[in-house]
Amino acid sequence: MNLNFMKKTLYTVASVCCLAMPAARAQVFKAEEPLAHTYSIVARDPETGEMAVGVQSHWFSVGTAVPWVEAGVGVVATQSFTNKSFGLRGLELLKQGKTPDEALAILLKDDEGREVRQVSILDAQGRVATHTGKNCIRYAGHITGKNFSVQANMMLTDKVWPAMAKAFEQSTGKPLAERVLLAMQAAEREGGDIRGKQSAVLMVVKGKKTDQPWDDVTIDLRVDDHEKPLDELARLLKVYRAYEHMNNGDLAVEKGQMEKAMEEYGKAETMFPNNLEMKYWHAITLANNGDVNGAAKLLREVYKKDDNWKELTTRLPEVGLLTLKPQDLKKILDVK
Repeated sequence: MNLNFMKKTLYTVASVCCLAMPAARAQVFKAEEPLAHTYSIVARDPETGEMAVGVQSHWFSVGTAVPWVEAGVGVVATQSFTNKSFGLRGLELLKQGKTPDEALAILLKDDEGREVRQVSILDAQGRVATHTGKNCIRYAGHITGKNFSVQANMMLTDKVWPAMAKAFEQSTGKPLAERVLLAMQAAEREGGDIRGKQSAVLMVVKGKKTDQPWDDVTIDLRVDDHEKPLDELARLLKVYRAYEHMNNGDLAVEKGQMEKAMEEYGKAETMFPNNLEMKYWHAITLANNGDVNGAAKLLREVYKKDDNWKELTTRLPEVGLLTLKPQDLKKILDVK
């Protein structure tokens, strides 16, 4: 396409947006305030205290603009003509002791673009406040409930956010991340974003801040550009759960609970039977705990598919990650 024609077209579209919504004039041209028209959910698990935010949009890398989280404080979703400052400022207001309603009122008070904003704030107590500006592109709306809020704009139909709310409320008992994903999948089944789909994000934080803040965000999964972002997000969440089982297996080994360890490793491998790394470290753990025959059986499968894993095995003893007698080391290296 001719570059000049593209520039003229973009200028015309931007001008129309400005004429149609004067309050949004400044937003159209600000790269720091992207047009993240989307649907999202903020939610809290009353049992664990965990908080989460899930987002899907036909916009590149929506996870860099819409969701903001802090353990022990709350989560924020800022979308439509996005004011990214609402994220950090909203969390800071919560830390100052403001309720979500109070924080939202402060954010919107001096914002000239408030009528094209959509924002939701959830705190660590499960209180929530949500705003949908009257000039958000239809269909737009939100529903707040106990420990959650769903919000959407520029949707194909007005059934999107009610479907999200219903899916979330009916999934009680499941882990929070899975409940958030179910809500987003329900949105997509009702048509989702009128423009289609491109990116998605799912974040979960602990209900209480710890002295190890680097571990306070427990899930941070992002799909920046994909034909089916929710399918990819679901796959990544499954990978995350599989590696949880691997980590639980390692912990069980440390405690000498080998039966528990084998159970956890088995769950991980069942979820991803073709993941060589899961099989490999399972085998190395078996070897280090005296089950050389069991290790050799797994390593035979791994080496057959990729001989580089055998080379890696030769390097582990020098750094103390494989502690075998020479004859046992030879046994797991010579499997055919």
